Amino acid sequence: MEQQATGVLLATRTALSQASALAVQYSFSILGAVILLVVGWALAGFASRWAYEGLSRIHGIDETLARFFTNMLRYALLILVFITVLGQFGVQTASIIAALGAAGLAIGLALQGTLQNIAAGIMLLILRPFRVGEYIETSSVAGTVREIGLFATELRTGDGLYRLAPNSTLWNTPITNYSREATRQNDLKIGIAYEDDLDLAMETLMGLAKADSRVLSSPAPSVFIDSLGDCAIFVTLRYWAKTADWWQASRDMVKRAKFAFDDKGITIPYPQVTYNPAAAANDTDAPPAKKSNGRPSTEKPAQTRQ
Repeated sequence: MEQQATGVLLATRTALSQASALAVQYSFSILGAVILLVVGWALAGFASRWAYEGLSRIHGIDETLARFFTNMLRYALLILVFITVLGQFGVQTASIIAALGAAGLAIGLALQGTLQNIAAGIMLLILRPFRVGEYIETSSVAGTVREIGLFATELRTGDGLYRLAPNSTLWNTPITNYSREATRQNDLKIGIAYEDDLDLAMETLMGLAKADSRVLSSPAPSVFIDSLGDCAIFVTLRYWAKTADWWQASRDMVKRAKFAFDDKGITIPYPQVTYNPAAAANDTDAPPAKKSNGRPSTEKPAQTRQ
């Protein structure tokens, strides 16, 4: 019994001495790890704020893009600090880096579509083909840009609907920006009858352009014969206006052109169909319908007898 008690005491003393030695050995590692975590966390926050302030001073860098890069820098520094802390405890960091690389590759393959939207969002924020408040149109979407995010872009359609477009769909297709340029051209094309005074019609359209203050004098407006149609001569008024005034000016110009032509007796023809009264009684012998010269027809179709 005494020998067993002596052995237990020796084993206990040995365990306690080994535990104390390990405690002394790892206490410095734990203290160093805590210091690294605190200092690394503070440095990561300071570096991210410093990078955000620097990127914000660069002209053309969007706030969303600046925050994305600063967050990526902060997380990268925190991961580096975490790996350094593990190295304090004798962990093989090379295997951890390899595991993180494999995990990143697997996540990238699983989230390929999402990463594609992020890459497209970064390119949209850098190249800036459109900005918030501008009206754009693509092959699949059109509307006023409300917000440009890293994953998708928010738009408001012309009829007041909310639309969310993935950035990859906007980056991989041609974009028409109706608000980017300061001025915009408009063509007002109107057909007049062959019997009407062509010079008078051209002078009337030019007078409308010069009388409208929204029409720019440079480039100067012009009037020309566009084409000769089946029942009309098409005359075009080409003018430039500010982009903010373009829509309302184009609508008003159509209305004023119609009233001006009516006042001066200029006819705006439209295709009509006339019927042969002599053949109205026999539909099988009736000749095919023909187009008129654009003037209102004075012929009346034959009435069917009761």
